[in-house]
Amino acid sequence: MAVEALDRHLPWPFILRVVDLLAAGPPPRYQVQYRHYPQRHPVLPLARHGKMDLEYEKDDVETRPEDRLLDDVALVNTKTHQQQPWTWIRATFSMIASLLLAGLLLKTIAPASFALLIGRDGGGAHESRATAGDQYLLGVGKGDITGPVVEINLMGYADPNQLGTGLRQRLYSRAFIVGSIDKPEDRFVYLVLDTQSGDTAIRYGILDGLKALGSSYSVYDHRNVAVTGTHSHAGPAGWLNYLLPQITSKGFDRQGYQAIVDGAVLSIRRAHESLQPGYLSLGTTKVSGANINRSLYAYLNNPAAERAKYNVSASDDGSVEKDLTLLKFQRASDGKNIGVLTWFPTHGTSMLGNNTLVAGDNKGVAAYLFEKSTRDEATAADGFVAGFSQANVGDTSPNVLGAWCEDGTGQMCSFENSTCSDGKTQYCHARGPFFRVKDNGQSSCFEIGKRQFEPARALYDSLQSTSTPVQGSFVKSFHTFQNMSEFTFVLPNGTQVKTCPAALGYSFAAGTTDGPGAFDFTQSSTSTSPVWQVVGGLLKAPTAAQKACHQPKPILLDVGEMTVPYQWTPNIVDVQVFRVGQLLIIVSPGEATTMAGRRWKDAVKSTAATIFAQDSPSSSSTSPVVVLGGPANSYTHYITTQEEYTIQRYEGASTLYGPHTLAAYINLTLSFLPYLGASSPPVPAAKLGPLPPDNRNRSLSFITGVVYDGTPLGKSFGDVLTDAAPSYTRGTPAHAVFVGANPRNNLRLEGTYAAVEKLNGTSWKTVRDDGDWSLVFNWKRTNGLTGTSEVDIVWETEEGADPGTYRIRYFGDQKNALGKVSSFEGVSRSFTLV
Repeated sequence: MAVEALDRHLPWPFILRVVDLLAAGPPPRYQVQYRHYPQRHPVLPLARHGKMDLEYEKDDVETRPEDRLLDDVALVNTKTHQQQPWTWIRATFSMIASLLLAGLLLKTIAPASFALLIGRDGGGAHESRATAGDQYLLGVGKGDITGPVVEINLMGYADPNQLGTGLRQRLYSRAFIVGSIDKPEDRFVYLVLDTQSGDTAIRYGILDGLKALGSSYSVYDHRNVAVTGTHSHAGPAGWLNYLLPQITSKGFDRQGYQAIVDGAVLSIRRAHESLQPGYLSLGTTKVSGANINRSLYAYLNNPAAERAKYNVSASDDGSVEKDLTLLKFQRASDGKNIGVLTWFPTHGTSMLGNNTLVAGDNKGVAAYLFEKSTRDEATAADGFVAGFSQANVGDTSPNVLGAWCEDGTGQMCSFENSTCSDGKTQYCHARGPFFRVKDNGQSSCFEIGKRQFEPARALYDSLQSTSTPVQGSFVKSFHTFQNMSEFTFVLPNGTQVKTCPAALGYSFAAGTTDGPGAFDFTQSSTSTSPVWQVVGGLLKAPTAAQKACHQPKPILLDVGEMTVPYQWTPNIVDVQVFRVGQLLIIVSPGEATTMAGRRWKDAVKSTAATIFAQDSPSSSSTSPVVVLGGPANSYTHYITTQEEYTIQRYEGASTLYGPHTLAAYINLTLSFLPYLGASSPPVPAAKLGPLPPDNRNRSLSFITGVVYDGTPLGKSFGDVLTDAAPSYTRGTPAHAVFVGANPRNNLRLEGTYAAVEKLNGTSWKTVRDDGDWSLVFNWKRTNGLTGTSEVDIVWETEEGADPGTYRIRYFGDQKNALGKVSSFEGVSRSFTLV
């Protein structure tokens, strides 16, 4: 019998009570009292302007005695603590009771399991009993992937003029490894990158980096490594494998690419080095006010009966998914939690198209708040990692107040095509919760992140006592490549259909309400324009067969058939699913819409139930839990339902492989799902599919490097130009301006450009750095000819910050005319915070 089964089935309250009665002595003199360990819960003040500080309060709510462990019992003399004459009797009975209990344990469980049980302290045993699942090899890790924060355009809005000017929050790769204890080679790595998406070039680089680490990392390959992005639209661009997304960034940026690869590999290495036995548990909760459907007109084209299944209430009408699924990682050695991985859909577009500060958007905020909340908690291990992964994000928006016309009319944008009074999309902008704050979406971003963090944290706390354990000792994965140019397959109704070479429709150029496009393009367009036909035709005119295949999409860019100077978008896609116990993770290469994701997950769940029944009797009694994560591995734009595709809003126009794209992904997934059976062999090499092209060493780049840095006459690098004030009131920003240098000289990975230091006695301690949302690093070129620049570091002091003496420090690196890079520092005057 497993230790956890013993925990569940032995009558612990009765056994504890017997021990108490045998050992306690006469009731009038002694009684049993239970030590109470109050939990710490975060008290979250409102954060209207991106300011937040976690405070804690004690919770003295009583818990049931039967939930406490043997070593939580204290025998207290209610009248006197003097030794009683019957002490030897008590000691004898206590020893006899202990021997009887030990004998019962030894007889009931295997010696190895008994060793595991007695090797845990009370808290660990309590945590394991709450989890009560199978053990797995678990590891988590985190690595800095912040690329160049200035002079490179940001990835997501496709605006070449949206060039970075600084850093709001560092970007990270968060790695989660799950492996089988019985077969350690069976494992998978789920990466959550603070990037717009996963990518083929990045994935190739990560796999090359893992291979370079040596033979112990040879277990990681295409089959079991998933590279997902949080879909932040506030990170540096220029790292993707295909030409189309490289155009607005002036090509491929090797520096930014390498930062992502190196940080991702570092996060995996840290997770790998921390691998140890542990438990997984699942939970689900509702998230309110963090997403709406930005293409409701297309969503409503899905069958009414299907939509009705998800229409729960006025606040949860089914147009977007409100469920957040959380997977908790807990090590067995001491019962401490090492991380959480969550899935919830909302676009990474809280930071608007006019933002120029690098950040992880709302998912980065949520992860930051969660990790910060676990610091110094007794139940959380050092280095706790929180991953906030995307789900079926395609038609969701974090700008929850809807789309409004900024043309003076005060009207909402048109429901069908998101246009305003002039019939165009340019004035149509979605509004976040704090849209009136003129900070390019930063306050709304923090708020939407907080709205994900708070329910996730509450769910995490509830899992400490009640949870759904992940059960089934097997860990499986499959991955294959599929050329979607002309993939022929049969629908469930017997109809033979096929996908098409990738193409983008006219509404792709119209953009979305989160980021409108240019010219006269509008959403829901199923007609062509003679002018744009000519423009598109100059690049590559689609054939009649290609037009027919994509109907009713009017093709603007026939990107799947454009290969000069190299392929513009992927035709070869990744199909990947992970399984641990009853949990299955669909790794989607594109942005599945709300209903597309539901259909995909439902199909997998139905088929998986049959597979589970073949595994073992215990597996057949456990219902599959299916989540979808992405966009991952290779960015394939959007995945809509066929009904949404016919409407041809932005998401439908960006569904690359035609109206049967979703059906193809489902068909391929179900075809390979049997390889996730407990005793199934790996996918045969003949079925692994063709490798996608590797464009890392052939990609064009017109990005210029840093030539040199200079200083104003009579100044040195790091000198203070505008000093901090002598004092600040908490809640007001403190800042200092320094003679700066181009931060592209040194990305300072795993380090910081800016820091706030607090005086403790006679020494200074860093209390804020680039990883903190409240510390902002701004860079400005003041003279291109002389190479001079300024750095403005702003600390948005929190209402709950400790009063005291502080100073601001700047870490920079300057490049001289000969190309040598040297580091320097600058420091402000000290100031008081009151």
